[in-house]
Amino acid sequence: MIQLQVALTHLTGRRRQTLVSLTGVVLGVAFFLAVSSLMAGSERDFIKRLVDNSPHVTVSDDYRRPRTQPAELRWDAGAVRISNVKPQTETRGIRGYREKLAFIESLPGLRAAPVLAGSAVLTFAGREQGVTLWGVVPKSLEGVSTIQEKMSAGSLGALDANPNGIIIGQGLAKKFNLGLGRNLSVTAAGGGSRAMQVVGIFRTGNANYDEGQTFTALKRAQVLFGRSNRVNRFLVQLDDAYAARALAQRIEAVIGYKAVSWVEASEDILSVLVVRNTIMYSVVSAILVVASFGIYNTVLSNLQIHA
Repeated sequence: MIQLQVALTHLTGRRRQTLVSLTGVVLGVAFFLAVSSLMAGSERDFIKRLVDNSPHVTVSDDYRRPRTQPAELRWDAGAVRISNVKPQTETRGIRGYREKLAFIESLPGLRAAPVLAGSAVLTFAGREQGVTLWGVVPKSLEGVSTIQEKMSAGSLGALDANPNGIIIGQGLAKKFNLGLGRNLSVTAAGGGSRAMQVVGIFRTGNANYDEGQTFTALKRAQVLFGRSNRVNRFLVQLDDAYAARALAQRIEAVIGYKAVSWVEASEDILSVLVVRNTIMYSVVSAILVVASFGIYNTVLSNLQIHA
């Protein structure tokens, strides 16, 4: 009780200074809470948009480290070393992808989709456009991508009904004056060519993506690219996006192919967020320090008066 009486005496001794100091503290704390909440909310929203628009883990047909050549395995301590050995020419893609996909799908809390991606040229009415063509399994892709939600006409499921169907972006549709049911010619980088029918149009709001991304059935893409029974990418979506780094390391350790999490792929962006938070908390902390000096000044003045 004595401590309370002493505190009340100091606070009520010079009410104007006490009120000014108290107002400074209230405003400082309120500003700190408001800015902290605003920055934390904007960061979560930014990361959510970043995560939702890309797979949590992408497994490609690359290796994180170059494969050891057979000669090095056989004669590792040989007196003569051959450098710049050209690897054997082979069809690119993930070998035995069905078994590897089955392993990934057996892991809890995730969804996975196989993709065969490559370059192609679309030709319509004498106009040509280079695009990225993805061969997909519609049902699997819906579990790892939001592209179905972006469809303005048609649907991903139309690729199952029409083996020669293709889905294009709205930007490309406007550029070529294409609509549902129109036919165009698709020539893949491997030399395969096919007349295909537009069965869907999507719009994401990203002009480059809407003009340069297309989708077709996985089997049709395998024929066009000349890669039978091959895919070159697994897209993985997790229930917990922040577990992506650990899961990517586990997948890569088991199947051998390079697995990149969204955290690894976006390290430069995440480092900018860290710098932004550091600056913000430094400024707000300075405000709180100034408010604390106001309290100190009030208490010191009251002590001098009562002394």
